[in-house]
Amino acid sequence: MRRKRLTHAVLASLLVLGGLSAAGTFPASATGPAAESTSHASSPEPASDGLVTALQRDLDLTRKQAEVRLAAERSAAALAPKVRRTAGEAYAGSWFDAAGGHLTVALTPAVPTAVRRAVEAAGADVRSVAHSARQLNAVKARIDRLSAPSGVSGWHIDPKVNTVVVDIVRNARDDNDVRRFVSRARQAGPVTVETVSAAPRTFAAGTVGGDPYYTGNVRCSIGFSVYGGFVTAGHCGQPGAGVSGWDGSYIGTFQGSSFPDSDYAWVSVGSGWWTVPVVLGWGTVPDQLVRGSAVAPVGSSVCRSGSTSHWHCGTVLATNETVNYSQGAVHELTKTSVCAEPGDSGGSFITGDQAQGVTSGGWGDCTSGGETWFQPVNEILNRYGLTLHTY
Repeated sequence: MRRKRLTHAVLASLLVLGGLSAAGTFPASATGPAAESTSHASSPEPASDGLVTALQRDLDLTRKQAEVRLAAERSAAALAPKVRRTAGEAYAGSWFDAAGGHLTVALTPAVPTAVRRAVEAAGADVRSVAHSARQLNAVKARIDRLSAPSGVSGWHIDPKVNTVVVDIVRNARDDNDVRRFVSRARQAGPVTVETVSAAPRTFAAGTVGGDPYYTGNVRCSIGFSVYGGFVTAGHCGQPGAGVSGWDGSYIGTFQGSSFPDSDYAWVSVGSGWWTVPVVLGWGTVPDQLVRGSAVAPVGSSVCRSGSTSHWHCGTVLATNETVNYSQGAVHELTKTSVCAEPGDSGGSFITGDQAQGVTSGGWGDCTSGGETWFQPVNEILNRYGLTLHTY
C-alpha cells in the first residue's frame, strides 16, 4: 500500500518544499529541518475531524464527548506539572479522570492544609493516600534490581491504588519462579499483583509489503521528526546500521540505539530525504501536525500510528513501567490500551497534537485487542540532545 498524499494544504506545502520524504510513522512520521521542541500544552487549535472520529471509534464516544474529552485532557496535561511542584514531598501521583473530565492528584496525609488548598484551587481533585510518589519510586527501583522470570510481564506504579503493580501472565501464576519473584517484590514495599493475558513482545517484523522503513530484513515504523532525522525504537537497529525507506531508497543511518534497558534510537536522514513535523494517517485519519510534547496524564486518550495496523486509539494506563521482554527488561515505558502488530515498532504515539512516544511492544493484536507500551519521546530527546520538530 503506497503512502497517500497529505491532505492539509499546509502539510502538502511542507512536503513539496522537501520533495516528499517520509518513511512513515506508518510509513513515516516524517521529520524535518528543526523548529524548537516544546513541552507546552497543546495549542488551542481545534481537534481534526479524523482524530475525533478515531476516538469515537476506539473509545466508543459520541462526537461531542470526544471533543470535550480532548479539551479536558489538554487542560489536565498543562495542570499536572504545576500541581506536582506545588505538592512537593506530599505528591503521590496524578491521573486524568475521564468520567469527571479533570485531573486527580494523590497526596499523603502529611500535606500541609495550605498546600492541599492550593492544589484544589488550581483546579485538581485531591485524593488522600498512604504512600508518596518518592516512596513508591524507591519500591519500584528495588524491584527493578531483581531478575524476573518470563512469566512476569512487568511492573509499574499505579497512583490510583497507591502501590507498585506487578503483572504476571495468567498461565504462569503457579510457576515457582514467578511465585518467588512476587514474594521478593512484596518485601520491597507495597505491591499489588495482577494478571495479564499474554507476555509482551516487540513489534518489529520481517520484510513485507507496505510503507515502513527497513534495516536489513527488519521492518519498523518512524516515530517523530527531530532536527536531522527521526526517533524510533531501539530494538529496530544498532548504531551504524543503514536504513532504507518505503520505496527501497537509502534514508540514513542509526546514530544511537539502546535495547534492552531502554528501547529508543535515532536515525539521521540524508540522501535527498526530507522531514516534516507530521504523523501520517494513511487515509484512516487526516495527517496530524506535531506541535509539542506535553506529557498526557494517566487516563488520557492516546493514538498510535504504525506501518502495519495504521491508526488506533486507547488510553494511557500507567507510566514508568518496567516491561520484561524475552530479550531483557526495559524501563520507564508507558502502558496503553492501544493495540499494535508486528511492523508497528517505533511508530508514533500522540495525544491531540502532542508527541508522546515511540512504540516499543505489547501483547495481542488489532483484531482481538491487547496492550502496547511506548518509550516517552522526551526521554529520547534528552538522551541524545535532539530537538523535536514541531509545526
